[in-house]
Amino acid sequence: MCSREERTHGEAAAPGCCPFYHEAVELVGRRWTGAILRVLMDGPLRFSEIAQAVPELSDRLLSERMKELEARGIVERTVLSGPPLRVEYSLSRMGRELEPALSELERWAHRWLRRRVPAQV
Repeated sequence: MCSREERTHGEAAAPGCCPFYHEAVELVGRRWTGAILRVLMDGPLRFSEIAQAVPELSDRLLSERMKELEARGIVERTVLSGPPLRVEYSLSRMGRELEPALSELERWAHRWLRRRVPAQV
């Protein structure tokens, strides 16, 4: 959590952001990561199913994000045997612990962002 630190003369310093919080926000806030995590909250999916659930996402970027999430321990990759070989992705225990925060963010977005007029690009 972010906290105020005391200066040498007892003055309150500007609040500093916790580096762990900052890292978490940067990780989950990366482009398309939130959408990927959201679709995986509904259960394990194959690569093509994730791509179909997030159609604007390119295969190259999806592959990159899946590798990042797997390397960080948020997503697990399971190879399913038998012809044909299939790969399935699911949230790890660490990833599942993000669900309450992501669900709350989704509720907040529906409450506040749906009222906005989309920005002109």
